[in-house]
Amino acid sequence: MELLRTIAELQQRVRQQQARGLSIGLVPTMGALHAGHASLIRAAAKDCEYVVVSLFVNPTQFGPNEDFAKYPRSFAADCELAAKEGADALFTPAVEEMYPEGAATFVEVEGLSNRLDGASRPGHFRGVTTVVTKLLAAAQPDRAYFGQKDAAQVAVLRRMTRDLCFGTELVVCPIVRDVDGLALSSRNVYLTADERKQALALSRAVRRVEALVAHGERKAEVLLATARASLAAEPNLKIDYVELVNWATLEPVKVAEAGTLFAVAAWVGETRLIDNAVVG
Repeated sequence: MELLRTIAELQQRVRQQQARGLSIGLVPTMGALHAGHASLIRAAAKDCEYVVVSLFVNPTQFGPNEDFAKYPRSFAADCELAAKEGADALFTPAVEEMYPEGAATFVEVEGLSNRLDGASRPGHFRGVTTVVTKLLAAAQPDRAYFGQKDAAQVAVLRRMTRDLCFGTELVVCPIVRDVDGLALSSRNVYLTADERKQALALSRAVRRVEALVAHGERKAEVLLATARASLAAEPNLKIDYVELVNWATLEPVKVAEAGTLFAVAAWVGETRLIDNAVVG
């Protein structure tokens, strides 16, 4: 696996692979790689002949009071995991490479960017769509791989790639969970032992909603009331949102049907966690 530091290096290497007729897979990450990221890299390596993993902690998707400075960084371990799972190149640009002095262009998906996570993290999705646009433009991948855990992000990126006529296929891979059911996240390292136990309330709420739907319940008011009651059993949680939405529009629905997403976000101590399930 080779390390690429600049956009020019990435573009040159991708052009060489395309000239050989190879398909390109891209796995955008902010590092602190875990088994969830590993599943994305494996999927890309299975589908594509040349796999680029980007590792860039993107400052524009963090708010002024968020955790950019302390976001976990584990470069050596990330390199080892990416190589083991089948990455051919690791793209690790500096902030100045992605946002050169005087940069004034941003990408924003109106409407969608203000829903779910976007409602409590103003500007977050503008940062995400801007950096992913840059990565897609630089890497020109046939496919780009994202995790379902970031379901609202997936909805925004799907709309963005459609609206901007990107030819890249977005591949969404299932949530990977730890043995106790907690959805894997780089931010899980922030949790104390007690907070980790509290955090399991999110996956319990997801499972209870899934169980109700499996038994035929479709009414949003019933599903959401059950989820909120489940979360209320853990009083130390601070709920951000509990929603049943159309996954394409992120707008609330009254009845779970095809394409319905149940999504929850909450703070456990100072750590914000998310979880979800497609229930329609």
